[in-house]
Amino acid sequence: MNRRTALTPPKDTAFAYQAVYHYLIGLIEAARGMDEQKLPSLRQLALRLGVSVSTTKYAYALLEDEGQIHAKARFGYFTRSIPVAPVTANSGSLLDQVFASARQPGMLALSSDAPAMLLSLQGPLLMIERELTRQYPRSNAPLYQPLGEPELRAALAERYTRSTHDHWQAEQVYIGADLRSVLELSLNALNLGGSVALVESPCSWAILRQLQAANIRVIEVPLGEDGRFDLPALNELLKREPIRLAVLSSTVNIPQGQLMPAQDKQQICRWLAERDIWLFENDTWGEFCFSPAPARYRDFADPDKLLVFSTFDKVIGSEAPYGYVLCRQQGAQFHRLFLQRGFRLSPIRQKAIARLYLSKRIEQHLESLQTLLLKRRQQMQALLEQHANGQWQVIVPQGGASFWLKAVRPIDMQQVFERLLAERIVIAPGEIFSQQGAWKQYLRLSYTLDWDKDIGQAVERLAQAFNEENRA
Repeated sequence: MNRRTALTPPKDTAFAYQAVYHYLIGLIEAARGMDEQKLPSLRQLALRLGVSVSTTKYAYALLEDEGQIHAKARFGYFTRSIPVAPVTANSGSLLDQVFASARQPGMLALSSDAPAMLLSLQGPLLMIERELTRQYPRSNAPLYQPLGEPELRAALAERYTRSTHDHWQAEQVYIGADLRSVLELSLNALNLGGSVALVESPCSWAILRQLQAANIRVIEVPLGEDGRFDLPALNELLKREPIRLAVLSSTVNIPQGQLMPAQDKQQICRWLAERDIWLFENDTWGEFCFSPAPARYRDFADPDKLLVFSTFDKVIGSEAPYGYVLCRQQGAQFHRLFLQRGFRLSPIRQKAIARLYLSKRIEQHLESLQTLLLKRRQQMQALLEQHANGQWQVIVPQGGASFWLKAVRPIDMQQVFERLLAERIVIAPGEIFSQQGAWKQYLRLSYTLDWDKDIGQAVERLAQAFNEENRA
């Protein structure tokens, strides 16, 4: 079977491939934790679900591009062998234990970082996609765009354009299957592999892993509890180390949830420009700052040494997993690498996302989502203060979807993690947000949760685990 065959949803089945896709997701989830499992053949699945073979082929192609399945010549499609962590924290890295455990059925994941869990745009997205499938049943355009659908690239360029001096073009926007893949390609395009990077700490585990995969030496610069760097120390570090890129959050620092003052960002951008250092601005949480019109690094950065990266899923939901980058330089390199990778992303899905942006539906959604986030933050803050009993320090976040909780007394947070995991509760210990194992006295505690569950009891159990560990 030709793994590079790109398909669009067939006219006679319209939206059926989505049903096939979700059916296969169910089979993949059921096989998690086992050795690779053979999936039904294209014809078997078409017969089982009453759809055409071309529809099943398209659904399989999407899942293969997302890395959820793989094909074996002459044998068909198989799930990937991904072990599920047991409900004891006794194997593998702590990071892998946290995220594998959170995916198990019946777990209460207080470690979540998904705002769209509270309010998603998946319903409107799929409705627009149905309409577009009827409107464009047979497209004369190429069957897939390896750099991203032109309509979506243009919509993102428009959204990030602020003025005649700070503007973007569609050809400076690149879309890939997920955040990991677009970061990997960006580092390659700018020839930054094997170099030295400065990152704010605590830092996203996904970013740390991608830098590690690129053989980049990471220098973590700690943020104070006010969300600010020690600027004199940072300046000395920049003078002393051969840093080639800095990875910094556009608005609130995640997972800490604090907001750096505009004057600090301006000074940092000045120092980066003086030393010809690339700025990778992490805009994944850029829309989730509770302060109006927050300053972003890109407001002050050298435009020729700026790369902005983000994803859609935090705002829209899991039906929009794509990652994207904006960069003005090395266009030929970006084009070459993205073409070589040959992402096969649903053009209709990308068009639907573009329509959400162009219709300003995103703005209305963000306003509602922020209101809900603030309400849930207040609820979680009340629970944390109620059960703290002097065991942790609550710093109210200025954005994001979680609290960065600090233990008042020295504590083994891994042991707290184990105690709670045994009761099917998952927390995110602070040290997973550092390559050097810093932040051992912290944990990230989400408030984007299923509030139909007894969250108060879970927080009470967290306090008990703190107390038990302090007595141990």
